[in-house]
Amino acid sequence: MTSASPSAENSTGITYASAGVDVEAGDRAVELMKGAVKATHNSSVLGGVGGFAGLYDVSKLLTYKKPLLATSTDGVGTKVAIAQAMDIHDTIGFDLVGMVVDDIVVVGAEPLFMTDYIACGKVVPERIADIVRGIAAACSVAGTALVGGETAEHPGLLGEHEYDVAGAATGVVEADSLLGPDRVRAGDVVIGMASSGLHSNGYSLVRRVINHAGWALDRQVSELGRTLGEELLEPTRVYAADCLDLARAFPVGASGGSVNGFSHVTGGGLAANLARVLPQGLVATVDRATWELPAIFKLVSELGNVPLSDLERTLNLGVGMVAVVSPEIADAAVARLNERGLPSWIMGTVAADSPSVDKSGPDYVQGAKGVDGGAVRLVNAYA
Repeated sequence: MTSASPSAENSTGITYASAGVDVEAGDRAVELMKGAVKATHNSSVLGGVGGFAGLYDVSKLLTYKKPLLATSTDGVGTKVAIAQAMDIHDTIGFDLVGMVVDDIVVVGAEPLFMTDYIACGKVVPERIADIVRGIAAACSVAGTALVGGETAEHPGLLGEHEYDVAGAATGVVEADSLLGPDRVRAGDVVIGMASSGLHSNGYSLVRRVINHAGWALDRQVSELGRTLGEELLEPTRVYAADCLDLARAFPVGASGGSVNGFSHVTGGGLAANLARVLPQGLVATVDRATWELPAIFKLVSELGNVPLSDLERTLNLGVGMVAVVSPEIADAAVARLNERGLPSWIMGTVAADSPSVDKSGPDYVQGAKGVDGGAVRLVNAYA
């Protein structure tokens, strides 16, 4: 048997650093991000950055008659591949926060606090700090405290420049103010809120189309008015503050009409997600002619010859959030959202389902994502 040639590792012993984990780099990353994280804290957050657990004072819940906690967890998906390819990491946090807090606000809950998790092949302090700064900035927009997180270095499992992010948030809603299918009635109006672009869903399809077309991320695209990569990395719009403002302005039980439900348009598209917040026996008819497809969605469709039905069940197609409201307040609700700088419009109505409704083909969706609820029917062509 021949002995292995000596090496620095053989002579000094195997260390955590030689195994690929740089503890000091992790500490530097924390120092770089501390200011951004602290900026999201309010008087309810106890302790600083770096504790074993984030602490949040929930004394305010004592003022609730029956507080219900709402929680959600999610990631960004393969959009992180675009951020890594472009070496731009301070926007991906908006995608993470949007995917999490805007699921919570659907039930009318205020997202109180959030934690994040970053797994990477190698800790580059500046890169990790950029990611967390983006998360913190989005939390500030949502009015949510970022109370903790974790960065894990996984050499050998992830490449040196690879990472993935995930997060979880907790919110609260008064039981009497809980939004959901039981609030929705025939005659209610469906309001669409514009997306900022692709958001954070369907990137496996989008990346496949782009690769098939042979387009580079630095390609200048006249229809988009910027490079392809810049468009693909456009941050997800965070709706939490706007939705809570609307729900508080037109609360459940108000004599003049109320907000009765929200739907966050993520994976599955508009129809599937809207159907989840409708009760059995009701169908929402959504008129495609009430909005024009943004350029990026037209581009994906044309480059990949993607069928419309596939686009509609994969991408948001310009609608990131939907509100279902009483007809009496529909116009006022649209005006309020637009005044806040969120382009919104009436896109449809809710009615009792009936045998006369055409239930054939992809334009009719019912029982989506495991929820045996109401149905959505898409009509007409896009403007």
